[in-house]
Amino acid sequence: MSTPDAPRRIRPVTMSDVARHAGVSVMTVSNVINERSTRVSETTKQRVLESIELLEYRVNVSARQLRRGRTGVVGLAVPNLASLYYGELADRLFKRFVPRGYRLVVERTGGALEAELAVLASSHLDAYDGLVLSVTQGEVADLDSVGPTRPVVLIGERAMSRRYDHVLMDNVGGGRLATTQLLQSGSTRILLVGGQNGPHDSMPELRTRGYLAAHHALGVPVDDRLIVLPADFESRDGHRAVLDALDAGLQFDAVFALTDSSAIGALGALASRGIAVPGEVQVVGWDNVALGTFAHPTLSTVSPDNAAMAESIADLLTRRIASDGPDFEPQIVMPMASLLLRGSTR
Repeated sequence: MSTPDAPRRIRPVTMSDVARHAGVSVMTVSNVINERSTRVSETTKQRVLESIELLEYRVNVSARQLRRGRTGVVGLAVPNLASLYYGELADRLFKRFVPRGYRLVVERTGGALEAELAVLASSHLDAYDGLVLSVTQGEVADLDSVGPTRPVVLIGERAMSRRYDHVLMDNVGGGRLATTQLLQSGSTRILLVGGQNGPHDSMPELRTRGYLAAHHALGVPVDDRLIVLPADFESRDGHRAVLDALDAGLQFDAVFALTDSSAIGALGALASRGIAVPGEVQVVGWDNVALGTFAHPTLSTVSPDNAAMAESIADLLTRRIASDGPDFEPQIVMPMASLLLRGSTR
């Protein structure tokens, strides 16, 4: 049965339909679709995008891109397609790029430097109007050695080359938030699954800095044996890391896992040994993936503000594509992290 909000139609939805549904003019809808968002307030823009998605309006991409000499496709290159986080990221970006008239193609780099640089090469990049690249191995010198022919937005853990727009996570701040909560709720020995105490700006090192800063601020000593770096950050790795810590006789009363996937694995390991969560051991993850709300107990997590990150990525890339040139300085955007407390913490 049709509803007043989403009427069933036998004809294609038009821009006029979207305008009527959103309560705006056709010109306003056109400004949003064609990335002329500076002419539209953020509230109105969101209302238009919601109407576009609800009515399932599709831009005539082929005609528009033919006029502009473009492909109508944007790429997303990520290390791992099996990751819960990257899967949800792709879905969020799909929902933001499609209403703007772009198809999204996802590629896997495997977290290898050669693959990250290969997707920036013109022979590869020319298949897209723009690219979103998750950088895990590339350094500033590596990225500066490539001259991309299309707009690129980097996502990752650390600020990189100033030649690119970059959307970052609040790694140090989120690490400090989670650790402070665990310490203030009675834990004193926190197993950091995925941690790495080092001088660089990788994801594990940045989140570890937040972990260490929280201990220092509250005057709680740190046992370096509790900072463990597993083979990877998936559920099996968190499961193995916790079992190894228990088998080694390490005493801990909380687990801070640097991804939700590894935190879910940690929950399974603790359950297999009959250890109560959160009564005996509290657990916090990172990413705010949907599966965490179905874990038992439900998973407390650091939220990097996934929605704001996806919106920033889509806005930056479509603005670059629309401008046909570097008409504004490269932007660095970092939404603030927050902590979502659920059943796995006290």
